[in-house]
Amino acid sequence: MQSDNPYLAGKVLLFDKPLNWTSFQLVNKVRWLIRQHYGIKKIKVGHAGTLDPLATGLLIICTGKETKNISTYQAQEKEYTGTITLGATTPSYDLETEIDQTFPTDLLTEDLLIKTTEQFTGEIQQKPPIYSAIKKDGKRLYELARAGETTEISARTVTVTNFDLTRIDLPEVDFKINCSKGTYIRSMANDFGAALNNGGHLSALRRTMIGGYDVEDAMSIEEFEKILSEN
Repeated sequence: MQSDNPYLAGKVLLFDKPLNWTSFQLVNKVRWLIRQHYGIKKIKVGHAGTLDPLATGLLIICTGKETKNISTYQAQEKEYTGTITLGATTPSYDLETEIDQTFPTDLLTEDLLIKTTEQFTGEIQQKPPIYSAIKKDGKRLYELARAGETTEISARTVTVTNFDLTRIDLPEVDFKINCSKGTYIRSMANDFGAALNNGGHLSALRRTMIGGYDVEDAMSIEEFEKILSEN
């Protein structure tokens, strides 16, 4: 069956990553299903841009010879929707860790919130979260953070082409963001709160687009399993 395996020749698969799954878990599951179905020992499978476990949405997975094009997909603009909860910060900038500081939100107005988004469009400097998979001295930053070590992180230049607030119901604000590769939405949530002289953390995140690829066209892992079983 190996010669009949289109996944070895190379495919681009669009998945809607479920909540609480790591991107790596989804890649592993796809690889295992293909290996089981076609009775093969090895196949290259990789994803084009990590989503945090607490995020859902579009994950592009490439197989076989298409894995050599992963960097092309990673470089494309991404669109996210989600919720920032103001009035509180967390060390991870999301719900992975407990709230460490709280702030009153009664002085935050809709005009102020919308005006502040302007600081986060165009080319901006951004520090990745300490709880991230970036490596420093051979170790993941989140490993250092969980061990209680403090690490100095350099700011990076990222491009945000759109930052719209789609719902304001304090302490929550919903958003839609279009941004370049390397943008951390968790950092934007934290920095947005700080720019308001307040606090903020990411409480929901969904990736809706990567370049011209839309999450509306993505499948679940169960749907992929069904597709394999029908071939």
